[in-house]
Amino acid sequence: MQFIYSFQSEWLKKKRNLASWLVIIGGFFTPAILLIYSLVYHSKLAEASVAPNFWYRLWENSWESMAIFLLPMGVILSTSLITQIEFRNNTWKQLHTLPQNLTTIFFSKLSVIIVMMLQFFLLFNIGVYLAGVVPCLLVKDASYPKAPIPFFIFLRDNMFYFIDCLPIIALQYLISLQFKNFLVPIGCGIALWILSVAVFRWQYGYLIPYTYCGFHFLENIGKLKLSVPIHVLAFGWFVLFTIISYILYITKKEKG
Repeated sequence: MQFIYSFQSEWLKKKRNLASWLVIIGGFFTPAILLIYSLVYHSKLAEASVAPNFWYRLWENSWESMAIFLLPMGVILSTSLITQIEFRNNTWKQLHTLPQNLTTIFFSKLSVIIVMMLQFFLLFNIGVYLAGVVPCLLVKDASYPKAPIPFFIFLRDNMFYFIDCLPIIALQYLISLQFKNFLVPIGCGIALWILSVAVFRWQYGYLIPYTYCGFHFLENIGKLKLSVPIHVLAFGWFVLFTIISYILYITKKEKG
């Protein structure tokens, strides 16, 4: 019950935080672009709506910019913003005087970030569906997509992309807990993301955990063949970073 109350408290804190808007805007951003594109170039929609691979092509186009750029950047910004709430409001000491242990505080904050990522994926999937359906309903010559929605493929990709996000969350959480300056975790995250883009073609690029979302997308479209289980590595990095972050947090002499 203590964890539930702590989680509820942390969830309330993020309501007026920019991270909440990043989740909503980020979830609908790419689908909104695709929806506008379909309406502008509506002459192609009638033919596309009856294609057997309609949903798969839409899904692939939706993840093209999301996997390599928007998702990693969104995770970096959201995690840093949520973790830095106490530093910005100078409330760490007040938080530590409450009747809850450090373990509860640590994992309740981390859980809020993870739940927000789940919220992002839910909004993104809703956005993709609307991007496929709304233009077909508005354009006269187009019809509702004939192809069945490949739920299993969508569910599988959602799960893999979410797992691939976990090491970014954990490392950004670790850095954000250690530094008062908001620019430090943001700067480190952006630097690691730029490095991850630079090593996409390197055979050992999987050693940088920020590459996994992009790797999964490139593998999906047949432009990359992986020799290592990146999703297992992603979860392993997540556990390792979380353990290190937890140890550093509870042993830190000055907590805020």
